[in-house]
Amino acid sequence: MPRFDLPAEELRTYRPEVAEPADLDDFWEQTLAESRALAQPIRLRRIDSPLQSVEVYDVTFSGFGGDPIGGWLLLPADVDEPLPAVVEYNGYGGGRGLPHERLGWAASGYAHFFMDTRGQGSGWGTGGVTPDPYGSGPAIPGFMTRGIHDPNEYYYRRVYTDAVLAIDAIRSLDRIDASRVAVTGTSQGGGITIAAAALSTGLIAAMPDVPFLCHFERSVGLTDRDPYREIVRYLSVHRGAAERTFQTLSYFDGVSLARRATAPALFSVALMDPVCPPSTVYAARNHWGGVADIVEYAFNEHEGGLGVQWEKQAAFLAERLAG
Repeated sequence: MPRFDLPAEELRTYRPEVAEPADLDDFWEQTLAESRALAQPIRLRRIDSPLQSVEVYDVTFSGFGGDPIGGWLLLPADVDEPLPAVVEYNGYGGGRGLPHERLGWAASGYAHFFMDTRGQGSGWGTGGVTPDPYGSGPAIPGFMTRGIHDPNEYYYRRVYTDAVLAIDAIRSLDRIDASRVAVTGTSQGGGITIAAAALSTGLIAAMPDVPFLCHFERSVGLTDRDPYREIVRYLSVHRGAAERTFQTLSYFDGVSLARRATAPALFSVALMDPVCPPSTVYAARNHWGGVADIVEYAFNEHEGGLGVQWEKQAAFLAERLAG
């Protein structure tokens, strides 16, 4: 796809004013407090695996509303001291899959927790296990418009809360160094990474890769690709719902949340990305509340840097740990 967004030199300084609700901080403080009050201790079950160099655990922790959320925890074998940890969030429609599909972080000496995304896991990959036990008002297929009439009912209120409580849960483990936890994810996982970094404290790094869920009003008007297109289809039917819809989305916009994030960050952006337009990624990066580096992939679409970006993340995180 040819470039369709702002020129690269304008992207690098693009810092739009994105409206945010006056009660944004109170909304998230109350949301997290309510779910933390319901949290149960994390549960781990070691599973048999052909993997010899890592230990594999099937994990259940308490997310939004105390709901059980699944995930995989991979630990380097035969390591006794507390480990730095990477908490990872998944792309749109995918599930936690199988443990052998993601070995890079554990093979590099980190504890790696991969969170299942509630209600997802049937769009691609090898599946998920976590239901989302909540209904919705009028919505179209997908997740972007579930509960979009009210921020308290919106789907991503639950997902962002799960993401923050995943960090809490991993930090509670004896084998984790709670002071050395990083978060990462690609696409939807990158947007969740931004939210988790904004709503948690003390993270050593955040690494959003071609992040989704940023600058909703621009994204919805700029791209014709799903998942943002789900909102367009919804509004094409619910013709008078635009103001209410974008008011709900303002509680979840990665640009507003990025302002509240202070952990050192490494973003990636693809300048031909039709799914997460580059200006929306730069909007979040340029509002980041701390230091935020970014890697540009000038000739890539939404795949971004793939394994090349992972190597850059590994080097970035090693520098943070050594500093």
